[in-house]
Amino acid sequence: MKRPAALRAPAVSGNPTPAKAGRKIVRRQVPAVTRAVAILRALGRSREPLGVNAIANQLDLIPSTCLHILRVLVTEELVAFDPENKKYTLGAGILTMARALLRQDSFADLARDNLETLSTRFGVTAACVEASGLDHMVVVAIARPAQAVRLHVDVGSRFPALISATGRCIAAFGAYDAAEIERRFRVLRWDRAPDWRSWRKQVAQTRERGYAVDEGQYIEGVTIIAVPVFAADHPSQFLVAIGLSEQLRRAGHEAIGQKLCDMAASLGVRLRRR
Repeated sequence: MKRPAALRAPAVSGNPTPAKAGRKIVRRQVPAVTRAVAILRALGRSREPLGVNAIANQLDLIPSTCLHILRVLVTEELVAFDPENKKYTLGAGILTMARALLRQDSFADLARDNLETLSTRFGVTAACVEASGLDHMVVVAIARPAQAVRLHVDVGSRFPALISATGRCIAAFGAYDAAEIERRFRVLRWDRAPDWRSWRKQVAQTRERGYAVDEGQYIEGVTIIAVPVFAADHPSQFLVAIGLSEQLRRAGHEAIGQKLCDMAASLGVRLRRR
């Protein structure tokens, strides 16, 4: 199936885009910021409050350095400290920032009705995902079906950028170096990992039909269908349908994929007008 003209984009080559050719991007390291972010992520992953030594050991930090950063984060209300048990958790300031981000995210805001429509029609969990280069992708909006059995995905969930169906879309339509894509692909963790040759064929199929399908490879028994939203030449935003594999086979991968393509084409037009 050829994808709609509104969704077509140039095929990806293994070379940088002309605008970036010959330009070396210098990334300056700021260790204190990197460590602060690592601490916030560690607290976000933990189901229980953590002490200084536990955080420092987990992140291979000097305890005194870890404590200094934690005190700053507490002052900024991004981390909360319990003086009785001497442990730390994420603070309310994180929630305030997250709410502000969601209010400002026009993609998530514009896509909400589409997610509800998709979820109701096909009985799937529908999500908006935003990618940050080849590093990771984050769920920014979600709609869940009314059925008792459903897959649980949260807003704010992070995944490696090249994993599953969304990863195939990023590889198919992004402007990334082929060698870097292969390097990152080879360290991904799947329930049933595709080999590099098979995955490249799946990326080519994604480029041809406009949507990607991961049938039980990332998560056994779960099918994920994703489509890029072209608000720019190379997409960083995606619509995703997630459901039990048998359920999505009955609904039809092509029917869901085409519906996602139609929604993405409309969203892309609206986002470009903003």
